[in-house]
Amino acid sequence: MTEPHAALAELTEISTQIEAAVLFDADGKVVAATIPEARAAQVATSAKALLERAGQIGGEGELTQLEASTAEGSLFVVRDGSTMIAASTSAEPTAGLVFYDLKSALRAAAKPAAKPKPKAAAKPKPKRTTPPKRNASS
Repeated sequence: MTEPHAALAELTEISTQIEAAVLFDADGKVVAATIPEARAAQVATSAKALLERAGQIGGEGELTQLEASTAEGSLFVVRDGSTMIAASTSAEPTAGLVFYDLKSALRAAAKPAAKPKPKAAAKPKPKRTTPPKRNASS
């Protein structure tokens, strides 16, 4: 996995609308967060429950994204397989852009970490192809 904290750092850097974000698994265990651990655990538990309950109300299929809005701001929850992300925003966010950024962060966190490339071995010196010069006196 790409460092989950790095994925959230990039998310909050590129998306100025997102104030806080929590990345968590299907059990509600926090993987990374931009807020203190205790608060992140509460957000993960609540966001997971909200997504599950909203999915029960809806029709067929698994609910994969949700926005809950208030006058002060919004809460977004996005699921991709067994990984979820919840994020809070200020009032009147551009919902489509926030969902796009959250999905991008989930994909970034799921990518395998790039392994450092091994250093190339030193190239052997080329072998001499011409015979050494002889002295004319021999």
